[in-house]
Amino acid sequence: MGRRSLGRKFGWLWAAYAVSSYGSGLGFGAFSVLAIMVLHVGPAAVSVLSAAGLAAGAVLAVPLGPWVEFRRKRPVMIAMDLIRFAALLSIPLAFAFGWLSFVQLLVVSVLVAAAKIAFTSASGAYLKTLVPQEDLLVANARFESTTWSSVALGPPLGGAAIGLFGPVTTVLADACSYLLSALGIRAIGGTELRPERVDKARPRASDLLDGWRYILENPVLRKLFLNTMLVNGLIMATEPLLAVLMLGQLGFEPWQYGLAFAVPCAGGLIGSRLARKLVTRFGQHRVLLVAGTLRACWLIGLVFIRPGLPGLVIVMVVELGLILCISLFNPVMTTYRLASTETGRVARMLSAWSISSSATIAALTALWGLLATATSPRIALAAAGVLCLITPVLLPRRDHTKQPQPVS
Repeated sequence: MGRRSLGRKFGWLWAAYAVSSYGSGLGFGAFSVLAIMVLHVGPAAVSVLSAAGLAAGAVLAVPLGPWVEFRRKRPVMIAMDLIRFAALLSIPLAFAFGWLSFVQLLVVSVLVAAAKIAFTSASGAYLKTLVPQEDLLVANARFESTTWSSVALGPPLGGAAIGLFGPVTTVLADACSYLLSALGIRAIGGTELRPERVDKARPRASDLLDGWRYILENPVLRKLFLNTMLVNGLIMATEPLLAVLMLGQLGFEPWQYGLAFAVPCAGGLIGSRLARKLVTRFGQHRVLLVAGTLRACWLIGLVFIRPGLPGLVIVMVVELGLILCISLFNPVMTTYRLASTETGRVARMLSAWSISSSATIAALTALWGLLATATSPRIALAAAGVLCLITPVLLPRRDHTKQPQPVS
């Protein structure tokens, strides 16, 4: 059976997503590399750069949800790509003239984080109008597989590029990927109608909370939201702790650390390919419940890491199982989230979801950094793993198959 065709327009959207994903993969960790290698800052400043960029970007993106909702989505996506292109391009230009500063890195990270949230909101709403509802899972699974392939290939290639051509190389590549993404989205073509406000009222300050209100009033979305925030936040909070443990205390080489995370990304390709088949056979709710439960069981395994080859194998097995379950859960959850949200509220819902995700990751990363400092990285990893084991209680236990009708 050949690959299911979703049309020329989706092909351009997927191509745009792929090129920006691979650009982001190449540029993964580039700001930290610049801060350490060029500006010679310490670990605390690097942590501030990572956490503050996410948190401030999330705050800056709060008013963008209602704004995106009542705009044509393709122009918004193109504008957000161009903003990221210009912001990132300023870094190699400043580096070339000797003007690069920590403040500039911080400002660019905030702009990129806010633009990413607005782009995600617009692209999710646009995808729902572009692809029939029965094909949403196929589309989201393709996005998921692209994400994991870029994570597997991008960082190793980016590290090699930095070694060969200098520390700003991957930032320049990431910037160009957003320009190519904007051109790909523009190539979709067609006419997109401007959404109209149903109530015709002037925008109010309370509109900023519409996305959160919609999520919290829906019992299934509310549980998925809380579960996803906590699981993703705990997983991301353990990444710097694992780096400190592996590269510092256990003496792993940088190439071994990169290999430990690159190889398991094959699980992402497998899980995303299995998603549609498993949903067809077992149903959406059962796949959500089982995959969501299994993805919570792996993090605790990082506590048992040890020096040498056995420790490397432990990390790779844990990450493989974790990524396999995540890549199976994510497209099913994303499809349910889109299908169960009224068309006129998708952008606000996705904006609220993305803002909360960024803020949660920033907060838990900072909190777990303090915990690791007060105790040890291994104890902090254990605390994250134990807490993650509790998260399946937040998954919806009932099958809600009835979907609301879109609003005009």
